[in-house]
Amino acid sequence: MISKQKINSFIQFIDSHAAFVIIGHKEPDGDCIASCLALDELLRIKGKKTVLLSAGPFKKTETKCYEHLFKTSFEDIQNISSYGLIIADCSAKDRIGEINIKDLEFDTFIIDHHKTADSSGENCIVDASAPAAAYIVQQIFEALNGEVTKTAAEVLFFGLCTDSGFFRFLEADSAEIFVAASRLIAKGANPKKTYNLITGGKSFESRKLLGKLFDHAEIFFDGKLIVTYETLEDTAAYGQNGRDSDTLYQNLLAIQGVEALVCIRQETEEQCTVGFRSREQVDVSVVASHFGGGGHKNASGACCQTTIKELIPQILQEFQKIL
Repeated sequence: MISKQKINSFIQFIDSHAAFVIIGHKEPDGDCIASCLALDELLRIKGKKTVLLSAGPFKKTETKCYEHLFKTSFEDIQNISSYGLIIADCSAKDRIGEINIKDLEFDTFIIDHHKTADSSGENCIVDASAPAAAYIVQQIFEALNGEVTKTAAEVLFFGLCTDSGFFRFLEADSAEIFVAASRLIAKGANPKKTYNLITGGKSFESRKLLGKLFDHAEIFFDGKLIVTYETLEDTAAYGQNGRDSDTLYQNLLAIQGVEALVCIRQETEEQCTVGFRSREQVDVSVVASHFGGGGHKNASGACCQTTIKELIPQILQEFQKIL
C-alpha cells in the first residue's frame, strides 16, 4: 500500500501547478495507457488542465483504440514551461522515446512499479511489489477522490489485467490486489469485456508471425533457456500491428524445463528490442540491465543499438552466469 507520506507528496505536486503533461514509455502497453488515462481523469476532476503525450507506436491491437487521445509532440502546447510533468509506468526519461523533454526544465513526478526504477527522489511513487502501475494509480485516485469513476475503473482494470497476465502472475500474497480489483468491478469494469479486448481482434498475419517466431526458437543450457527472434524480413512480410508477445511467452514458458525466454526483434537495421521473461527463480531484470534495460524479476525489456546476430552471443554470455 502507498504510504500517506507519498500520497501527500503527490497532492503537494499537483497543487503546485495548474496544468500537466502526462506521459508514459514508448510503445505503450495497456498498463501504461490505463495509468495515463486514469491520472488524466483524476487531474481534470481536480480542475487541472492536462495533455496526454506518447511517442507510440501503438502496435498492440488492444491499445489502438486509445491512440487518438495522445499527442505526439509539444509543438502546439502554449506556455509548456509552466506545466508539471507526470511520468507513468516508467522512470527513465530515455524510455519515453522520440519526444524531446530533456531540454525542458519540467517539475516532474514519477509513478512506476518496475524493479529497476529509481525510488530515491521525493517526487515519486515507486512500488516494485505492485503488479501494475494501474494498481498504484487506483490507490492514488481513491485517496484523492474517495472512489474511482466508472471510466477510470474500466481502464484501470484493463491496465491491471494487462500486467498481471489476467491475474495469473500473482502469488499467494495478492489478496489486497483482488480486493482492489473487486472495487473496480463494482464501479463498472467488465472482466469478460476486458479479456476479449486483450486477447481478441488479432489479424491472420499476426498468427503467421507467431509461427515464424516459434520456428526461429532455439534452446540452450540443457533446456533452461529459449531464444527466438523476429527479423526485418518477418516484419515486412506480416506487419507489426497486433503482435502477440503474451501468447508467445505463455506457450514457450510452458515447455517442461524452461526457466527463461528471450525474444529479440530487429526494429531497424541497427536497433533491436528485447523481451525477457522467466518462470520463477531467474531474475531477468539483471540481464536486461546489462543491456541498458530493466523491469521486473520475471518480465523485463531492453533496446540496443545492434543486430540479432551480434546480440544473441552477448545474451547467452549473460545467461551463462545465471543458468
